[in-house]
Amino acid sequence: ENGETLSASQNEQTRSLIETLLRLKESQREDRVFATLDQAFPSGPDPRSSARIFNGLAKKRELDTTLLALSWHEKNNYELNSFCYNAVVGACAKTGKWILALHFFSVMVQCKVDSDTYTFSGAMSACERGGQWKKALQLFSAMAQSRVESSAITFSTAISACKRGDKWQNVLQLVRVMAQSKVESDTTIFNAA
Repeated sequence: ENGETLSASQNEQTRSLIETLLRLKESQREDRVFATLDQAFPSGPDPRSSARIFNGLAKKRELDTTLLALSWHEKNNYELNSFCYNAVVGACAKTGKWILALHFFSVMVQCKVDSDTYTFSGAMSACERGGQWKKALQLFSAMAQSRVESSAITFSTAISACKRGDKWQNVLQLVRVMAQSKVESDTTIFNAA
């Protein structure tokens, strides 16, 4: 019970912090976001707290605030793990910023932060929303090279990107590859196709 209470308390603190960040006025926003985060984390955030902040901002589609929080982390040399970067890439995807999503995807690689299915899925989703079916397929292919397993979500995203680009041959090829793989298909994949 104590762990659940702590988790609920942490979730409430995170929600409160995110709402505070979103209420900040545009003027001097960077300074105010930095000051708010400094006050909330005088000794710096642990990676789980950081991930919760990034995820909360991403869910609200608050890319600008997400990027300011990322800048604050970088300025203070606080640890950024795959959960943090996945949320940033996801925020880029949700706001249709595919170039920015690919930028942060490459930053992860440069910083030697492990990418996973969520990383690839987020970057592919950003490309799909931006009409970049070729880039989505390149990412899908790069998954195997990075030894990241494909999932129903990554197949679905790649299929949606090809469908959006009117590339039906690629859609059919992906469906065949998926059928030969160990990935369980579901209605999401067939709806995408």
